[in-house]
Amino acid sequence: MKMKNEIKHRSKLLSLILRHKPELAGITLGEGGWVSVAKLLSGIANMGKAMTKDQLIEVVETNDKKRFTLSEDRLSIRAAQGHTVNVALGLLPVTPPKQLYHGTATRFLDAIQSEGLKSMKRDHVHLSADIETASRVGKRHGKLVILQIDAGKLHASGQEFYQADNGVWLTGPIAPKWFEVIKEA
Repeated sequence: MKMKNEIKHRSKLLSLILRHKPELAGITLGEGGWVSVAKLLSGIANMGKAMTKDQLIEVVETNDKKRFTLSEDRLSIRAAQGHTVNVALGLLPVTPPKQLYHGTATRFLDAIQSEGLKSMKRDHVHLSADIETASRVGKRHGKLVILQIDAGKLHASGQEFYQADNGVWLTGPIAPKWFEVIKEA
């Protein structure tokens, strides 16, 4: 159990640095959000924390949400999505499936139904390809509600969609006319 908690702690630290506050480690994210593994580990050490390259690779390989991507040569790393810092991931627009899903908590439903889905502090609205994944995401925030997005028609209307390295679908704000509640827990 201790090992699993250590991996989770390292994952949260990497998320904090690579998605939200790279300055804490004294690093700057490069094009596409990439940073050298050596600079990242040095920055983590300068924060008074310890992480080896093997421990970093273990976090990347065991993270159930695949939040991080290593370059093929394993010399650079980036967060797959979820940034609150300005990062252009270099993703190309792609055609989404006909339906996508968004998991959230019932306490947010009134605002979502009146204002639509917004990216909030992130660069994009995050969507899932399946109900199970959307459910896992939504349950983290409270009593679950699942929205079904008419992604095919939204895309046909001109809205761009992207798919992150980890499979998460990304898009801009979504007006209420493009989704419906399909499940409330």
